[in-house]
Amino acid sequence: MLSNDNRVGLGNILADLRGYLDDNPPALTLPPGAYTSPELWQLERERIFNRSWVLIAHVDQLAETGDYVAVSIAGERVMVVRGGDGELRAISPICRHRLMPLVETGAGHTDALTCRYHRWRYGLDGRLRGAPHMAGNKEFDPRDCRLPQFAVNTWKGLVWVNLDAAAEPIGAHLDLADGEFANYRLDDLVQIDSWMLQWRANWKLVSENGHENYHVLGLHQQTLEPFVPGAGDLDVRQYSPWALRIRVPFTFPADAKSLQLTEVQKANLSVLWTFPHSALAAAGERVAWFSFIPLSIDRVQVLGGVLTTPEVAADSAATAQTGQFMMAMINDEDRLGLEAVQLGTGSRFAQRGHLSPKERPGMLAFYRNLAEALVGDQGGGG
Repeated sequence: MLSNDNRVGLGNILADLRGYLDDNPPALTLPPGAYTSPELWQLERERIFNRSWVLIAHVDQLAETGDYVAVSIAGERVMVVRGGDGELRAISPICRHRLMPLVETGAGHTDALTCRYHRWRYGLDGRLRGAPHMAGNKEFDPRDCRLPQFAVNTWKGLVWVNLDAAAEPIGAHLDLADGEFANYRLDDLVQIDSWMLQWRANWKLVSENGHENYHVLGLHQQTLEPFVPGAGDLDVRQYSPWALRIRVPFTFPADAKSLQLTEVQKANLSVLWTFPHSALAAAGERVAWFSFIPLSIDRVQVLGGVLTTPEVAADSAATAQTGQFMMAMINDEDRLGLEAVQLGTGSRFAQRGHLSPKERPGMLAFYRNLAEALVGDQGGGG
């Protein structure tokens, strides 16, 4: 009988996490306190989110000079913008004067970044271009004023940012999976839909949900169960601490007239996860990307988009079908389920749950990467 002790102390939570690094890890979920502990949240900010690659956009959203996408990663605001020189830059959109955010989170277009507090203005490269009535301050040199920059990478048309400006490129890890995803022509795909939502759940609950298909039996009985049944066995391959591939069998082979897929690719949903919370899911001619960016202990910003081949995108009926299928993977069924689970983690009777064989391969892979990031020798995700 498992104890119903929530084990909210950080030391107890980390002790449980270390168990996932064993050769024979416990087939148990995280302790409930892992989803509510302020101390663990602060440790995650330091050891995971300050040094992890986060998927935030597709290049179609950043095609023109001044196009931008802005997000908040565990409280740190970041925007990626296309500069006049054609380069993508990840910069801090916080005014260097009085800390006013220069843009709201979301996607948009701008010619310059102007603070609405005191009208300080910055170029798309982050350099200060104007500061009203500052000439009288002889200690202030506008040439020294520039918005901080972060690391930005593009891989197969997907745009990633890292709060660590010196981070190793994410492509070094994702390229390890290139052989399994090359037939999907990711470089050629176009985006036909996108979303930015907010869920009231801890980021780990959301990532767990994406590392197993068992929940389809309950949450997606009418939408996904007929196509990717929850009783299917997962095939999991770990490429590196950052990159993990999960295959989920289809009920029937996927349509792929505009792609030359193998029989295995036609027969399975192939998901490429990037620790801690980003993924792309390939289903025949349909590919969706997802990013579950933590805002706080119990808030997640959900970003994503639907990609398809130019041939399918030119067919309005096929495009509608593609969007409908992919949106079923990110609809309110998951949100309502995960928000309910988040409430359950606060119960005084909450305890660690036994993992089903249907969820064990993916969940334990995620837990191992989490443990490696928080208590492993490197103290980081990669």
